[in-house]
Amino acid sequence: MAEGVTGGRGAQLKHTGLRHGWTTGACATAATTAAYTALLTGEFPDPVTIELPKGQTPAFALSREELSQDRAMAAVVKDAGDDPDVTHGALVRATVRLLPPGSGIVFRAGPGVGTVTRPGLPLEVGEPAINPVPRQLMRSHVARVAARHGGTGDVEITVSVDNGAEIARSTWNPRLGILGGLSILGTTGIVVPYSCSAWIDSIRRGVDVARAAGRTHVAGCTGSTSEKTVVATYDLPEDALLDMGDFAGAVLKYIRRHPVARLTICGGFAKLSKLAAGHLDLHSARSQVDKAFLAELATGAGADASLAARVAAANTGLEALRLCESRGVALGDAVATRARDEALAVLRGAPVEVDVICIDRAGAVVGRSEHGGDSGEPRHSGGE
Repeated sequence: MAEGVTGGRGAQLKHTGLRHGWTTGACATAATTAAYTALLTGEFPDPVTIELPKGQTPAFALSREELSQDRAMAAVVKDAGDDPDVTHGALVRATVRLLPPGSGIVFRAGPGVGTVTRPGLPLEVGEPAINPVPRQLMRSHVARVAARHGGTGDVEITVSVDNGAEIARSTWNPRLGILGGLSILGTTGIVVPYSCSAWIDSIRRGVDVARAAGRTHVAGCTGSTSEKTVVATYDLPEDALLDMGDFAGAVLKYIRRHPVARLTICGGFAKLSKLAAGHLDLHSARSQVDKAFLAELATGAGADASLAARVAAANTGLEALRLCESRGVALGDAVATRARDEALAVLRGAPVEVDVICIDRAGAVVGRSEHGGDSGEPRHSGGE
């Protein structure tokens, strides 16, 4: 059954108690629909209802509206629901200007919306950063309004986001070569709280941009400290750095399908010990450091039974590492090597050479693997 959420307020997700929200693409579509309707009828529909790709029909309250003879502007405040989205509360504006018949629909980037400056994204260089699905959503709604109110459907749509350039500094856009502001995003129109889909999509776009730039060596890093370590070690350019976070599996599965000659994975010892144990999601809520597993690796690296027992009883992964370091046992190298092997298993023979660097909280290297590039038979599915 289709949803109707007055005012664009996020709807509550079943069973979770969390509200989902609406993407910038959905907000831009609502604003475009209202503005074009006003151009043809003289009145802004408020709230304005749109239909999303999966059939939901949310309604959005208008925050701003302006109408003149050949153009109209409508604005919607983005509600991301209960997702920690940096664009939550942003004012998304669409200014629609009438064009001569036969002109079609032209998209422009207004203030706060970025412009594509590098190849590898699903838009050509020089295009406004309004992604393909939101563009299609806006086109279909313009066509509906034109059919309903006697328009030609030939319009210029300028999308802008108040303070978008400042907000974009907290996103991947500068690294991906999207300059001047935010991207107008969304495939379903819905923001699902903590779904992690936006982060994983950014990882994929990062790989695409690196490949398009001809990079043959990229690095998946768990955070800013590991990025600094990789840059200091390999002098990689910014567009070769992938902000992997906890999503090691997302990096590996995408590179399996879109190979790069060399992949370095760099992160904290404890996080990468989870990868070594076969976990592809390294978040603390979804995987834990296995001290018994670390004890096995320590034994393989030369630890005696007494040290192995202390490792198994350690409070944290870092304590286990320090115990081994004090006895000259290279647990960090053992974890890095096993993590590399797990990465190669997920890659399933893709032509990618992999090495792993483990660091401590200060960024000091505490473990490294040799390079490897032949995954052989995977130990687990690494499925989609």
